[in-house]
Formats: sequence, C-alpha cells, structure tokens
Amino acid sequence: MPALPPSSIPAEVAPRDRAGVLADLRARIRRMEGAGGEGGRTLPFGIGPIDAHLPDGGLPLGCLHAVASEEPGAGTGFAAVLLARLATPKAPALWILRGRDLYAPGLAAYGLTPDRLLAVRAVRTADALWAMEEALRCSALSAVLGEVSGLSLTASRRLQLAAESSGVTGLLLDLEAGALSGRRGGGRADGRRPEELSAAVTRWRLDTAPSLDEENVTFPRPAGGGLPGLGEPRWTVALERCRGGRPGRWTLSWDGEGWHEAEDDLVRSGEDRRILWPTSDKRHDPVSDLRPAAAGR
Repeated sequence: MPALPPSSIPAEVAPRDRAGVLADLRARIRRMEGAGGEGGRTLPFGIGPIDAHLPDGGLPLGCLHAVASEEPGAGTGFAAVLLARLATPKAPALWILRGRDLYAPGLAAYGLTPDRLLAVRAVRTADALWAMEEALRCSALSAVLGEVSGLSLTASRRLQLAAESSGVTGLLLDLEAGALSGRRGGGRADGRRPEELSAAVTRWRLDTAPSLDEENVTFPRPAGGGLPGLGEPRWTVALERCRGGRPGRWTLSWDGEGWHEAEDDLVRSGEDRRILWPTSDKRHDPVSDLRPAAAGR
C-alpha cells in the first residue's frame, strides 16, 4: 500500500489555519441563526465577566437587541451608552420616540451628543414599527432604537431581518416591561410574557440599585456645607437571554467617564478600575472584528 504524501502545510501554520476555519464556521452558524448579521463583528463591553457571557466576547452587531426596564432613567441611560459607542457624525443613530422627549444634556452625560443622534416621534405603534424597519434597512445609519413594547414574534422577526440585510444594529427599548406583564390579559395562553417571544439576539433587563456617594456609602448623606450628596448611578444589568451566549447578572456604576463594576467601588484606585466605554475620544475605537483574515494576509 503506497504511503500517503507528507502534508504540505507547515506545522506552525496549521494551528492558525484551523483557528481560522473554526472562526469561519462559527460565523456561518451565527448568520444562519440570525445572530451577528454584520459578518460576526462584535462590540466588546470591556469588562471580562460580561464579555465572557457574550458570543465571541462582545455584543453582536447587525442584529436586533432588546432592553427592558421599569425605570425609564435606567433603560434610557443604558441605551444611550450603547448608541454612543456606535454612532458617529457621519453615521448617526436614530431614536424613535413614543410620547416623551429626550433631554439632550442628560444623553450627553452618557456620551451621546446631539451631532450623532437623530430623533423622530411616532404616535402609533404601527408607525413606530414601520419607521424602525425602514431605518434598519438604511446603511447610512449606525444604529436604530425604537421605543416599543409587547411586540409579536412576527414583528420582531421582521426587524431582525431588516437589521441583517444592512448591518445596522437595532435596539428595542421597552420601558413598560413591568406594567405589561402585570396587566390583565397581558400574558399568553402558554404562560409566557409577550417580550419573551422575540427574535432579538439578546435581551437585557435594567433595574436601579442603591447609589454610592464620595465616601462609598450606599445611601445619600450630607456632603460639604451640609448639602445633600448625590451618588453615582448604579444599575443592576441582567442578560436574560443571549443567542450563542449565557445569561448573567451584574451591578454597574457610571461615574461620568465610563462604566465600572460595582465590586470595584471599594477599591477605586486608578489601576484597579475596569472602565466600560469611556466618554473620551476612545469611545470611537474600532469594534472587534472576528471575521477570518483573507487568504494571503
């Protein structure tokens, strides 16, 4: 029996090729599952415990994500940080409002400045869904956020397909999550809440947490001059569902420059802090691109 010819691939190249093949297969599976429509690109949070729960270490781009909160401030702030990370003056983000106004200085505090944001108002849910689907198909935008709640699986699937077609990231902001599940008739025959039946790749839930003042005390207390001190915003961030990832729960604080884990609050020295998406110019750093390198590069 003739001997098989030796492999022409050097030993030091083979592991790299295998890694590229595996990365390509994972990207194909994600595309087939509708997770990461923009070629497998991700947006890392920058905090290890969170990124470890996400596919390929970051938030998949070019697909639909859902953010729910009973507290409008928590949900709005979290969404603003996401949009600030994605939006640029040449490729702004679009925010579809329902029955409220946005406070520009408040959004700017989370890094989302007016030069990178477009806002439209929709009175009816049908109008908001139409605007969001059309905007998700526009590649001139970086991201589209719609304030909608209680979507059907069919409606969310249409938005997911629109995001996949253009690579624009979509966010569903549900500020009535608690009220919706508590309404009479708000549930389904199978006992599941409407927001659980969604085509969104990830689902996040935001809840408020006690703030810390300058002395790391977990309740407001008088500061210098007897004036009441206000602590940093602290929110409980729960990843309830993630296609290709794992659920998790964390407490994050915002100090005006970036996110950090609440566990770091008691050791707030510069080297010990793990900043998430700072509001400096570093927020425009390229996102992680996990697509396999082209042959010959």
